[in-house]
Amino acid sequence: MNPETFKPEHFLWDFKDKVATVTLNRPARKNPLTFESYAELRDAFRDLATTPEVKIVVITGAGGNFCSGGDVHEIIGPLTKMSTPELLEFTKMTGNLVKAMRACPQPIIAAVEGVCAGAGAILAMSSDLRFGTADSKTAFLFTRVGLAGCDMGACSLLPRIIGHGRAAELLYTGRSLSGEEGLNWGFFNRLCPVGETLAEAQVMAQRLADGPTFAHAMTKAQLHMEWDMPIDAAIDAEAEAQAICMKTRDFTRAYEAFASKQKPVFRGD
Repeated sequence: MNPETFKPEHFLWDFKDKVATVTLNRPARKNPLTFESYAELRDAFRDLATTPEVKIVVITGAGGNFCSGGDVHEIIGPLTKMSTPELLEFTKMTGNLVKAMRACPQPIIAAVEGVCAGAGAILAMSSDLRFGTADSKTAFLFTRVGLAGCDMGACSLLPRIIGHGRAAELLYTGRSLSGEEGLNWGFFNRLCPVGETLAEAQVMAQRLADGPTFAHAMTKAQLHMEWDMPIDAAIDAEAEAQAICMKTRDFTRAYEAFASKQKPVFRGD
């Protein structure tokens, strides 16, 4: 992927100062996903693994809403007519989008306003940081359409963010999580004024992009790897990871800047 020339068909892409912004752009219908947008998002996040120019990703929605989930007419309707192998192909494809988001080295910040439902809630959940508003409405509403809450890794990821009991409540009931509740439960890292969430997310993105981005990628990888590691194995893995980071030029730059009483300028190498 060339981030300067990348022109996706099913979402907006902006790249500036090392930060890529992905905008779901069907505002009239609260930015629902289609078969095509799922696949294109999956491919884009996969390509980010080999796009070192992009240091941080922000994902958001146009028109005051984040994402209303899978399009009722373009996805849910057709799914009712598919065979089991076709359905499994679809569910694996959507799961691969989450895998791609977790595997790409760039930290991802979700800027969530308004509706964040179904697969939209999964996109926010799969991000590394989440900024919302008091008016944000996040719902894992799969049970409302007769499906299980175990969709796209929700039963694995969500309990790690907000705790098992709280995740179970949301996944069983499909009820909306308010912005304040989401902040108190740890789903949101920060609540912003309505209309300013993207701007605040981009400020954080720039801060991270100006930091030691090789080390950020290592932190993301270790956070993901250590979910199912015994503590002793995690400590050993972190020892190896930190030793690798100590061989980077950024580590040397930080020491030299400290010694000369200056602020370090990181370059991600």
